[in-house]
Amino acid sequence: MDTSEVEKAKSHIVVEIIQYIPNAVLSKTIIKKTTGNITASSFDAGEELSEKTSPFDNYIQIIDGCAEIFINDKKHLLNLGQGIIIPAHAKHSFNANVQFKMISTIIKSGYED
Repeated sequence: MDTSEVEKAKSHIVVEIIQYIPNAVLSKTIIKKTTGNITASSFDAGEELSEKTSPFDNYIQIIDGCAEIFINDKKHLLNLGQGIIIPAHAKHSFNANVQFKMISTIIKSGYED
């Protein structure tokens, strides 16, 4: 995973921040702060991220292709331009039936639980 941030105060085309790599899931940090982060990820067709949980809400937006996301064992199909909030502490996983790219935004502040 590339840990360098995207250059600040310079415009970019969000879908071009990250490329597809054959047989891989790739992530690029856009912003990383102690209070949260924004990450772009690309999934080649057939790839997946196994089930995990996070103590924070995670907003996912599809910026290319379409994704299959499971949240607490319920399947969600997201197409280009669609987004979904993965609630804090929810089990979730991603499947790439076709290539897709997404932006993930996690805000770590404001939680009492």
